[in-house]
Amino acid sequence: MNPEAQGNLLIVDDETAQMRALCDTLALEGYTTRGFNVAKEALAAVRPGEFDLLLTDLMMPEIDGIALSNAVRQRDPSIAVVLMTGHGTIDTAVRALKDGALDYILKPFKLNVILPVIARALSVRRLRQEVAELQERERRRSEELAAAYRDLESFSYSISHDLRAPLRAMNGFAGLLFEEFGEKLGDEGGRLLGIIRSSCITMDQLIIGLLDFSRAGTEPLDFDLIDMTLMADAVAREALTTYSGSTPRVDIGELPSARADARVIRQVWANLIGNALKYSAKRSEPKITISGRTIGHESVYEVEDNGAGFDMAYASKLFGVFSALAQS
Repeated sequence: MNPEAQGNLLIVDDETAQMRALCDTLALEGYTTRGFNVAKEALAAVRPGEFDLLLTDLMMPEIDGIALSNAVRQRDPSIAVVLMTGHGTIDTAVRALKDGALDYILKPFKLNVILPVIARALSVRRLRQEVAELQERERRRSEELAAAYRDLESFSYSISHDLRAPLRAMNGFAGLLFEEFGEKLGDEGGRLLGIIRSSCITMDQLIIGLLDFSRAGTEPLDFDLIDMTLMADAVAREALTTYSGSTPRVDIGELPSARADARVIRQVWANLIGNALKYSAKRSEPKITISGRTIGHESVYEVEDNGAGFDMAYASKLFGVFSALAQS
């Protein structure tokens, strides 16, 4: 007896003696068997998950083996089906395999032939069940992730509203201050108010950019060919308007163009250039160098500064989040 081959078998044959002999023989081999000599009665006994395998005669009165197997699989799609047939109906049995039966057995039977066929059919059924379970877990996981993304998006919009409200207030009051007291503040005061208003607008754009970035994993990216030299230069100029340290030197080389989502990749440049300015600010002569080159089918960009830097052992963790945002 092979323990791995054990299972619940539904045996249907209109020849009662043969049906009982099969039930008794296979029961001795470790299977749980239940036999019927009338197909309609066998069909009425089927419940989802109750039987692992249907072993049915092909030629029977009223309902033949093919019709029975189709009706049984409608009630329990996971059940395995093996047909029993004589030599004269092999062609019919082969056609039945195309309809979902897993195998057939020729009459008269030999135990050493029947057992491997049943074992194979049960193995296929178990594999199908495992695949179905994996697909169901994947479906549930996808639903959970979708729900989590919806919650995150709702939370992000709530936070963005809370963050943008004071920025709008600051920008509005700065505008009123300039209109009412601009002459008293003088040129330097007006310049500082301009920086405040520009910083408010930039921060608002950054918040919007971060929201776009947070949705990048759930929405398709809008790829377009981007002039990276122009984009890097524009982002650098924008970052310098809020920079208060020693005047930095920013060298931007000729950067290769690339296909990317403009909104998201702009945020990447803003983060990289902003960090370079931040960490080189303590130098007496801050310097930032932006370069790029094409390697095979990829465009590679580098932002280098003369600041303190970080441990390169953690570089992959720092920039891994951006790896899927650009497509050369």
